[in-house]
Amino acid sequence: MSGPDADFWQNRFESGSTPWDRGEVHPQLARWMAAGELRPGERVAVPGCGSGYELAALAEAGCAAIGIDYAPAAVARSRERLARVAPPATTSEVIQADVLEWSPTAPLDVVYEQTCLCALHPDHWQAYAARLHAWLLPGGRLLVLAMQAPREGAGSGFIEGPPYHTDINALRALLPQPAWEWPRPPYERVPHPRNGWAELAIALKRR
Repeated sequence: MSGPDADFWQNRFESGSTPWDRGEVHPQLARWMAAGELRPGERVAVPGCGSGYELAALAEAGCAAIGIDYAPAAVARSRERLARVAPPATTSEVIQADVLEWSPTAPLDVVYEQTCLCALHPDHWQAYAARLHAWLLPGGRLLVLAMQAPREGAGSGFIEGPPYHTDINALRALLPQPAWEWPRPPYERVPHPRNGWAELAIALKRR
């Protein structure tokens, strides 16, 4: 497998070397909730759920949230955070699985894509994009936070990460207009507290 594997991520979580981790819920989640992109009762997947901040927030908001990660340390963190939700999040869960192999038991209303795409080596992006489309109901929403983390080596053709820079042109090719409804730019640019990174907030609809 190209790029980092489960052992890589396990070591990162065990050592606390997680520079992408904000240490809190992403601020864009509240904006999407306020805009009606996430509603109580909806089935919402959080691939690459990591430390579980957003998973717990979705559960608290009444969503049936499904966290997916294949690093045992990340799964344990997310389960611990989910267990602290009050009232208990009986409709939410954390699954240890590879997102390139996992499928939901029923189609989803929403996928919250914050950290998974940029954590996968670009060799796997097309396979992951196909999974995202297959997971969602027609009309379902894909809420993307596209990591803007260009590296100096990109000008010479080097692929450097994680996190891997999510160029908007590459993202349009992965999630093309015939299969997805795109909003018009400009897209909200959300600063990241580490390394001068940022994310583009884009709400897509599955066709």
